[in-house]
Amino acid sequence: MDALYTAVATANGREGRAVSSDGQIDLALAMPPALGGNGAGTNPEQLFAAGYAACFASAMSNVGRQMKLDTKDVSVTADVSIGQDDTGFGLGVVMRVELPDALAGETGRQLVEATHAYCPYSKATRGNIDVELVIE
Repeated sequence: MDALYTAVATANGREGRAVSSDGQIDLALAMPPALGGNGAGTNPEQLFAAGYAACFASAMSNVGRQMKLDTKDVSVTADVSIGQDDTGFGLGVVMRVELPDALAGETGRQLVEATHAYCPYSKATRGNIDVELVIE
């Protein structure tokens, strides 16, 4: 792969800070209450959910152009869960894609599946974590 851009961030654990090299991100990190923390900061799952949802929506815009479909009213929500698996902890994602009526049915399903094949986050997670696609 020839990198077009490289994001750089540094963190010191779930109870610390995450800072990007350009200063655009400077966040307190905290365990969520569901995992025994105080929730007084963001957490890696929220950051991953935001990144994946944004990337998927952007990828859908690109795929939609290729398919000659209008995707301006599409909304993507990523539900990222963490839980125990056989080796410790693992992640799961439910990708909720809200489509306008004009993209309902088979056309929308084809768009979402083509986007899942194209999206860099989807490629990175494929075979590593469960990703469920839900069209709403």
